[in-house]
Amino acid sequence: MEETALTMARALAPLYGNLNETEIRALASILHYRKAKKKELVVCDGQVCRNMVFVKKGLLRQYYYKNGREITEHFTIEGQFAYCIESVFRSRPSSLLMEALEPCELFLLPYTALVELGRTHPGLTDWLRCFLEENLILHQVKADSWRFESVTERYERFLREFPTVACRASVNDIASYLLMTPESLSRVRSQVHRHKDM
Repeated sequence: MEETALTMARALAPLYGNLNETEIRALASILHYRKAKKKELVVCDGQVCRNMVFVKKGLLRQYYYKNGREITEHFTIEGQFAYCIESVFRSRPSSLLMEALEPCELFLLPYTALVELGRTHPGLTDWLRCFLEENLILHQVKADSWRFESVTERYERFLREFPTVACRASVNDIASYLLMTPESLSRVRSQVHRHKDM
């Protein structure tokens, strides 16, 4: 077992529960380390996404195409997981692409292998359940934000949730994530920063 995988498993263990040493080592046994270059696709259009992708270093963007335009669905920063929900759970080709916006160091956690390990390591089943619960809540919060918040409130939430992404991702990517045009985002940015300076 690679020491890097074991070290990573020890870091992941407390995020969603308490795993004992045997469970940590079981988790490490299915973790795979990989690097991704800037602009490299980690998941391509039509590919089955089989992994939950943990970002150790770098920034990922998930996006899809609509009417010939790229629409950013999500950003994933250091210390977070990215995955294509329906593709992971149902082994269906993904319409979401996953791109490295920076050189990345990633750990891939195969969903099916994790579920299988949970049959003999109950702590891993609890860990996965807590992970999924937290992620479902995050998706609900985002959906509610898009439904009920103004463009300014959405941008302010973005700054709270992704404070470093504003200077790491392109204006076009951020604007599409916030369901704005780049011009609208520029206006909102100016208003928000002007109020902060007062």
